[in-house]
Formats: sequence, structure tokens, C-alpha cells
Amino acid sequence: MPFSEAAQRELQEIIQRYPDKRSAMLPALAIAQREQGYLTPEAYQWIAEVLDTSPTWVASVASFYTMLRKEPAGRYLIQVCTNLSCSLLGARSLLDHLRERLGIDVGETTPDGLFTLTTVECLGSCATAPVMQVNDRYYEQLTPERIDEILAGLRREAGTCGDDRAAEGQS
Repeated sequence: MPFSEAAQRELQEIIQRYPDKRSAMLPALAIAQREQGYLTPEAYQWIAEVLDTSPTWVASVASFYTMLRKEPAGRYLIQVCTNLSCSLLGARSLLDHLRERLGIDVGETTPDGLFTLTTVECLGSCATAPVMQVNDRYYEQLTPERIDEILAGLRREAGTCGDDRAAEGQS
């Protein structure tokens, strides 16, 4: 079984909170994604067995939620909000800036596996737009310069230099 004992225990504890164990579907999907980085056929099978349903049903529920990944992502999952507030305050140009800096398009991962770039409909922080989320951390009131700082910091954290054109002073 590809899931840790801790994950299995956590799911069993969550199931106890619901009158019907299938109601624990979203927490189960979140646990599986946290364990493996994305949802795999093995995850669907595991969840189906635990919740007494079919892997097809699990996959169908997962397909509805954009926050659930069906493919591997980079170490840093960058999600740029493109809803109205963020768009009005420059999210599209910041997204273009990220594309240029990372050398990838939306939905792609950098060759070194560090960054995956995605868009999301709303991150719920309209008052501090434009906003992006990197893994579980929000970055607000973004500018191209601030994005360059963030990318450089993430690369330092990862212990790589990467192709950080911002660090080289290129625009």
C-alpha cells in the first residue's frame, strides 16, 4: 500500500466524524494528494476501498475540483489568481512575467522540477490583489519586482540557482 500508516490513521479518524463514510471523500482526496503529491489510480483505489465505493466514482469526484492535481507538480506549485480584482490590478501581466522568468507556460513544470505554473479562479484575497499562492503560502500586492524576489528566495530555499533571469538583472 503506497500510503503511510499515519495517513491511514488520519483518514480513519476523519471517517468517524461522518454518518456515511463516503462523506469523507474530499478529506480522503486531500490526504492522498498530500501523501503522493498528486492523485494516482492507486490513490483512487485506496480511497474507494476505504470508503466502500468505486475508483471510478472517486476519480469523478476528484475531476470536479481544480485544487486536486491529477499529474505531478513541481516542488513549488505557483497559482496565480486571475479573477476580476486581480485581473484589474495586473494579474495577466504578472502571469506573463512569471512565464518569461520560468520559461514555461501555464500548466507546465520547469525542467528542473522546481516550479509548476497554474492559474486559479479566486484565492479569496481581493483586497490585497494581485495575489498568488505558492504551495500553502500567499503572496499579495504583487509587482514584477516582488515576483523576482520571491522566485530568487524559493530557488535559494531549494538550494539551486536555476535560470533566474531576475537575478541576472534581465527584464
